[in-house]
Amino acid sequence: MVNSDQRRRQLAREKFERQQLRRAEARKQAKVRNVVIGAALSVVLVGGAGAYATVKSSGDDTKSDKASEASASPTPSESESAEPEPKMTIDKSAKYTFTLKTDQGTIAIAMDAKKTPHTVNSFKALADKGYFDKTKCHRLTTEGIFVLQCGDPQGDGTGGPGYTIEDENLASLGKAGADGTVTYPAGTVAMANTGQPHSGGSQFFLVYKDTKLAPSYTPFGTLDDAGLKAVKAVAKAGVEGGGGDGAPKKAVTVEKGTVDKA
Repeated sequence: MVNSDQRRRQLAREKFERQQLRRAEARKQAKVRNVVIGAALSVVLVGGAGAYATVKSSGDDTKSDKASEASASPTPSESESAEPEPKMTIDKSAKYTFTLKTDQGTIAIAMDAKKTPHTVNSFKALADKGYFDKTKCHRLTTEGIFVLQCGDPQGDGTGGPGYTIEDENLASLGKAGADGTVTYPAGTVAMANTGQPHSGGSQFFLVYKDTKLAPSYTPFGTLDDAGLKAVKAVAKAGVEGGGGDGAPKKAVTVEKGTVDKA
């Protein structure tokens, strides 16, 4: 027999996972549309090649469709990965610090490359080219699960780096209970994904209060005390427009994201 609090948490987790899957499907559908559009354009270009020398281009631009869902989405699924994962360049025996300088305070995340080499290497490669600069933490969840999600250059949950990385360190939080979940302790930083294995990209979530989730989100870092305090302050302000899931009322912009050897 589950009590009302347990049921509320269960419903929140189920909602979280349904949203991940729906938005992954929206990205997949958008990609299919864009492939169809690209194929149609290529037919026009090939078919009109003979006339190209005498007909001046009108200069019209064809814009790609956006994903149909614009709220908190994880990264593309593995089947959507179009680019290779960055070449391994980090010291896999070292520890690194992922520093987010935000307008709500500086958040430092300790990372152990020995436990999550692919994740740390990817974040290092992305940060070195300014990928996280001027991005927003686009999603706050305050009911059932307690996370702030960041890492999307689009700012709406639909963005990713164009490749995916493998899941790592999943057993570190212990064996799942009867409800299929483990506890992600406050201060944990983990990868968002599409609900499919090995589908992480650039989006990640900061846990500001102990949260029960399936052990399928790579835990790759730990917030420092100042960072956890800053995230808790954002959570305390609530979700824009009310409710328990959406853009944070206290907007968070990452002014600079860096990864350095500790």
